Amino acid sequence: MTLRELIQPDEGWLDRTSPARVLRVGLTAALGMSAYGFTVGFWRDPLMGAFVAVKMPLLVFLTLVCNGLLNGLLGILLGTGLGFRQSLLALLSSFAIAGVILGSLAPVTLLLACNAPPPDSPMARSSHASYLVSHTLLIGCAGIAANIHLHRLLAAKSPTPAAATATLLAWLGGNGFLGAQFSWILRPFFGSPKLEVRFLRPHPLEGNFYQTVWSCLDRIAGGFAAPVLAGILIGLAIPILLAIRSHHRPQTPRQP
Repeated sequence: MTLRELIQPDEGWLDRTSPARVLRVGLTAALGMSAYGFTVGFWRDPLMGAFVAVKMPLLVFLTLVCNGLLNGLLGILLGTGLGFRQSLLALLSSFAIAGVILGSLAPVTLLLACNAPPPDSPMARSSHASYLVSHTLLIGCAGIAANIHLHRLLAAKSPTPAAATATLLAWLGGNGFLGAQFSWILRPFFGSPKLEVRFLRPHPLEGNFYQTVWSCLDRIAGGFAAPVLAGILIGLAIPILLAIRSHHRPQTPRQP
């Protein structure tokens, strides 16, 4: 498997679901995310960078393993014609695209970490906030590109564009819901300047991602978290849907 085959797969890409191909795609995703993950935690401490280099691929692995049955069932029920192995390869391919993008940015983000004010400086708090926002934007952009690629794979196999879009949105909802909670359990990723460097927080299973986000958003919005959250979700969905729509193409009916 070459990088060109991953980025520009042919129509039979998802039909060749050999264990060797799945392994190569998975390793591509893991290596890219590990390289990028190291730069995410490096600002706090090189040891934190090593921890995050392990946790980013682990987050993807846990999400796909725990949601594997659901993803396969959704692929079948929503009419894409994909089986369980094809669904796994499609999702791994999208994560591999994200890993390639993030891995290529690792030298830049490493320089960003090296040139940012250190964690023990008076500007550590503002530096941490800027660092977090920068990485969130980069990860978000890589995620959008990966999901556009995933939609192309689905559109090539699905009998209708609607089936491809419905499957993509269903996968996004299920994997996003579970992945966000796993990211909560595996925290920290960025490393707070005031907290000890460690692989996991002392009580990783306490609380949940959604309750914390809602509380923070409600506090920032002055009690109007619901409309603000709706606006954020719509703002994120519009560019994805527009990009997906631009890649729709008419498909000829399949011969019985």
